[in-house]
Amino acid sequence: MKLVPTLGVALATCAALLPGHARADEGMWLFSNPPRAQLKAKYNFDVTDAWLEHLMKASVRFNSGGSGSFVSADGLVITNHHVGLDALQKFSTPARNYVVDGFYAQTSADEIKCVDLELNVLQSIEDVTARVNAAVLPGTSDNDAMLARRKITAEIEKESLDKTGLRSDVVTLYQGGAYHLYRYKRYTDIRLVFAPEQQAAFYGGDPDNFEYPRYDLDICLFRVYENGRPVKPDSFLKWSAAGARDGDLVFVSGHPGRTSRQLTAPELEYLRDNQIPYIQQLLKRREVLLIAWSARSEENARRAKDDLFGYQNSRKVYDGELAALQDPVFLGAKLDAETAFKRQLADRPEGKDALAAYDRIANAQLTVAGIAQRARFLENGAGFDSAAATIARELLRAGDERPKPNGERLKEYSDARRPSFEQELFSDKPIYPDYEIVTLGDSLTFLVEQLGYHDPLVQKILAGKSPRERAAELINGTHVRDVAFRHQLYDGGAAAVAAAHDPLIEVERLIDPEARALRKIVETQNEIKQQAQAVIGKARFAIFGTSVYPDATFTLRLSYGQVKGYEENGRQVPALTTIAGLYERSAEHHNKEPFDLPPRWIAKKSALDLSTPFNFVSTDDIIGGNSGSPVVNAAGEFVGIIFDGDIQSLSGEFGYDDRQARAVSVHSGGIIEALRKVYDVPALAGELVTGKR
Repeated sequence: MKLVPTLGVALATCAALLPGHARADEGMWLFSNPPRAQLKAKYNFDVTDAWLEHLMKASVRFNSGGSGSFVSADGLVITNHHVGLDALQKFSTPARNYVVDGFYAQTSADEIKCVDLELNVLQSIEDVTARVNAAVLPGTSDNDAMLARRKITAEIEKESLDKTGLRSDVVTLYQGGAYHLYRYKRYTDIRLVFAPEQQAAFYGGDPDNFEYPRYDLDICLFRVYENGRPVKPDSFLKWSAAGARDGDLVFVSGHPGRTSRQLTAPELEYLRDNQIPYIQQLLKRREVLLIAWSARSEENARRAKDDLFGYQNSRKVYDGELAALQDPVFLGAKLDAETAFKRQLADRPEGKDALAAYDRIANAQLTVAGIAQRARFLENGAGFDSAAATIARELLRAGDERPKPNGERLKEYSDARRPSFEQELFSDKPIYPDYEIVTLGDSLTFLVEQLGYHDPLVQKILAGKSPRERAAELINGTHVRDVAFRHQLYDGGAAAVAAAHDPLIEVERLIDPEARALRKIVETQNEIKQQAQAVIGKARFAIFGTSVYPDATFTLRLSYGQVKGYEENGRQVPALTTIAGLYERSAEHHNKEPFDLPPRWIAKKSALDLSTPFNFVSTDDIIGGNSGSPVVNAAGEFVGIIFDGDIQSLSGEFGYDDRQARAVSVHSGGIIEALRKVYDVPALAGELVTGKR
């Protein structure tokens, strides 16, 4: 089902689109600038610094894309099953499929170490805007400005890493209006403790995805180790005895990936007419490919499961986003809001510069659009969908980048990012040649279709072969799947990489000059847009002050809202579902896939309190990346875990609306009831409830 905002919903959203104006419960707020006034005015809640720091240090970011939280004094972390799916997939085998069957570690010795999972816990935030901007001198060319900003960013990150030992990332906020240094405690010894069957975690499958009511146990539990022992986190979330209740004020602390609420009209039109249609085409193509390949055998289906889930989920997201941008009322409201803001600027001293900044953004966006197609396939990897191809490029570029001064490297090769980069590069995750040939072959076919068969670079890439033949030749001929080989080339630098004559690396070498040139154009145009947004942001601050929040950047944010149902098609949708509803949903569909219950849920029905809350919705403002985020009450207690949004929330990329859009969570009470009475893991349930083993 696609999201097509109704006239009423779009008009209701209009107020939220005004620059600097936030509706009730709107916002993915910085922990360094929480919505104190809004919370006090609507909920009479005072945000204290101690409350914020506790929640911040209990919140966790997964490098695989998602959020989580510490929930015990012994390093126990809870997230979603679909966030943990990447890890589950990597140590599953044909003989033991942890995705399908689930897992529980009876003892500490049974906990399974993840292959390459990294967790980050935010420790501090520092505003470095003045230092970053000071590095870009007046009159500097756009390209030199981009290089200067890259250099100072790397310098700040390296200084912080050396001084604190913490992962240090300079984050761009307000599209270049501000720069903050985020310091994280980094954990790499992560071990699986518990996962339910995917059928319980993703009950209802694709038909129920982004729908509500829901009945999913979308959880996964890991334990974090350091120096061979479970960590004792500075903060962890106490489990709420009551859980979320209808009408409660609740908060979400997580890492929303990306929003586009501050983009200008030309940028939004580019998304509507260019970027999103391309992404839809790519996702649907890959979804069809993996469905067909998965149908050939159970082992194929197991290997492709994580990727297929991601493509199907993303496809629905982009369908909803495009529907919002194609709705003339929804997009018209945003355009009208921008026009109204420009009228305000016209009468202000900073207005002339801000209005000129809008023109610079429009021109930069035109330049990006002109090279977007080739950039997608050559620099962004759409033409080389293969884990081995990614490794080949990383080895090639590492050899070229590492000898350069830190501030002159591509950012992913900077000293501050080196530990995370090397952990991923040397991961011994399984890479399956037959799967790689299928995905690389199809992406090369897509590259030929889009760039043209007679394109000179395309002909060099194919080397006289068909796309599928060339994919098989490259995957079968490469050695980059061998971790020892990667170490050898990485340690030996550019000379060792060149001497290896690895066919996949040599293809990456073939495209690298143009790929780098395209990247340079995009980064230069982004620099123009960032400088322009800084001017607009300064004007916005002058009018609205700190009442504005920046677009999401996969950094820690605080959202707030209310546990609250809504009306849809003339019926009232309740705020909470119960375990009883799960069995009713199964009966409605005669227990047929994807509404079939796992066998243990059927066997344990009589033991359960069917009135226990299972899932619930709230008005919290979330987006992709919030998956696994803890939901806490005013006391900071864990009352649930975000795992989805309803279909009406998919326009949240561009604007907030609380008529029907809702965040969907698993209820803390339902989690404990399932652990105790379905999965028979009382020790784990006890650790959650008491906070200790």
